[in-house]
Amino acid sequence: MKSYWQNFVDGAWVDGGGGRIDVFNPGSGEKLAEHALADAADVDRAVKAAQRVHFSGALSNLRPVERGRMVQAMGRYLLENIDEIAPVLTQEQGKPLWEARIEIEGAARYFEYYGNQAETVEGRSIPLGQGYFDFTAHEPYGVSAQIIPWNYPVEMTARSLSAALATGNTCVIKTPELTPLSNAWLAKAAQAAGFPDGAVNILCGLGSVAGAALSSHPMVNQIVFTGSVPTGIAIATAAAQNVVPCILELGGKSAAIVHNDADLGAFENDVRWGIYFNAGQVCSAMSRVIVHEDIHDDLVDRMTCVAKSLTVLPGMEQPEFGATMGAMVSQAQRDRAVGMVADAVTQGARLATGGHALNIPGAFMEPTVLCDVTPDMAIANEEVFGPVVSVMKFQSDEQALSIANGTPYGLVGGVFTQDLNRATQAAQKMRAGQVFVNEWFAGGVETPFGGYGKSGYGREKGREALWNYVQTKNIAIKLGS
Repeated sequence: MKSYWQNFVDGAWVDGGGGRIDVFNPGSGEKLAEHALADAADVDRAVKAAQRVHFSGALSNLRPVERGRMVQAMGRYLLENIDEIAPVLTQEQGKPLWEARIEIEGAARYFEYYGNQAETVEGRSIPLGQGYFDFTAHEPYGVSAQIIPWNYPVEMTARSLSAALATGNTCVIKTPELTPLSNAWLAKAAQAAGFPDGAVNILCGLGSVAGAALSSHPMVNQIVFTGSVPTGIAIATAAAQNVVPCILELGGKSAAIVHNDADLGAFENDVRWGIYFNAGQVCSAMSRVIVHEDIHDDLVDRMTCVAKSLTVLPGMEQPEFGATMGAMVSQAQRDRAVGMVADAVTQGARLATGGHALNIPGAFMEPTVLCDVTPDMAIANEEVFGPVVSVMKFQSDEQALSIANGTPYGLVGGVFTQDLNRATQAAQKMRAGQVFVNEWFAGGVETPFGGYGKSGYGREKGREALWNYVQTKNIAIKLGS
């Protein structure tokens, strides 16, 4: 572990005008390293470097298959260096070492997928009658600004960076202050793949300084952000001043509806992955379970057993895949989650298990199951972003859907039933950008992802994401006689 990490701007590793920021290991509470802190001037240099490369045509003039091969090479670089990257990711973020490896493999998959998609972005001809030839072309926006969350710093960067590069854009990435270290390998991957200096710029800065400078920069042509609703609103407001399009993924309060004919044994596995993976710090986490009253007690017992079966330890002590959970990203994040659970209990919710901080060094919280939650409680409407699942009862299908759709969010949802008719109708009526039937997190890089309501707009993943990074130009030609 290096003691000091630099930013990557215009092909060089550089210090930051804002000095340095401390990075802590949430698995121990101890200082891990220092990282260069970018200021507005650093952001300006990075944006100008990206714009220079874009205007040069070094990426956009390439045959798409050539760009695609470079994008794919970045993914291979991550896999070749996974043994070096994973421990850094675990120590800065808190997740188990085996989860860190899964994240890096997921990041590599984005580069593989969008590298393959690069040469599929094609225009079309439009018939206008005799004497005209009309067609469309897709062109990159130019400079893509990408503001990354702390929960999956490598994978979330890969998600947007791969699609942007595949379509010929250049990028300026602001890493999260809490987890900025592992993104260094994405800069190294871009270099190894042969991208020109300035095509990929990665810097760490405070949201209020570097994030604000990036989202309001007049040379930025498109913005990608994953994070909180208030920050998303601030970014969209700044972007609107320059009439710049945004992709906003702002989290959720996602619900799983469990009917009385559901396979409860299989659902136990969905609970394990849906709410306790990455200590619940997942935008699309299964944070609400809406269960039919006939099976409520049985399901709560099963969920409680799942939570109690998890061993909670520092991530570096968990190298092998298993029933383990790591630390949350910071003590402040952990304390917020614990406080929200305590407030829910005062409002009438009941703790089936968990709910407290662990009495060990680091940002650890017990895997938690809350019962007797009602739709009007804050815990049922506000994103906890921790290992906390709220359980609510329903009697009718209509009531279940009403509860599921009763928050301002709409990122993902789930329906668990053996009745295909019921599942299909529920999937159509759920206000969510992605609906899982009988398996939480079904899908993959190929399936579009994004929200309704305050969960944001725009779609990431799948072919749909490509259209966020290109503009359509129409060319109409009057032919001679």
